[in-house]
Formats: sequence, structure tokens, C-alpha cells
Amino acid sequence: MNLKDVIVCRCEDLTLEDVRKAIAEGYISWDELKRVLRIGLGPCGGKTCRLLVLRELANHLMLSVDQVNYRPTVVRPPLRSTSFEVFLKEENG
Repeated sequence: MNLKDVIVCRCEDLTLEDVRKAIAEGYISWDELKRVLRIGLGPCGGKTCRLLVLRELANHLMLSVDQVNYRPTVVRPPLRSTSFEVFLKEENG
């Protein structure tokens, strides 16, 4: 199995090789990996990749997944909603 071919985060196009390399460089928490790789910051908000990354961290640290340092990602909706009409007016001058 080629680690470059195993996609872990589809939103950010990150492979298992990317994740393992970052962990080997010393990034050993979800928050650190999120800052360095942008993992979990795509449209899915980590729903697809979170468990895969936590498993990799657990294996590296020889812990269970429950013991890995993880804080759920905070979802921040827009400050206020904007209608598409506003954008159309901007485009048309």
C-alpha cells in the first residue's frame, strides 16, 4: 500500500503520508494537526477525517483513541446571513 494513495481528508486533499509525516515531526494533537495541515477545516468539518487522524495519533502515542487529546471543532456560522441579491448587485454595479 502506497501511503500517498490513501486519502485521509478529502476536503483538504491530505494523504495518510501527510498525516504520518506531521505526527513524526512532533504534531501530536488534533489542534496542532489542524493548524499545520488544515485537517478538519474543510466543508465536512472533520466528519470524514477526524476519526482516521485520531486513530493515527493513538497508534503513534500507543494510546486508545479515547485518550488522545481532542477538542471538538467549533463551528462558527456567519455573523449574519446575506442574500444572494447583495452579491448580484455588487457584480452588476
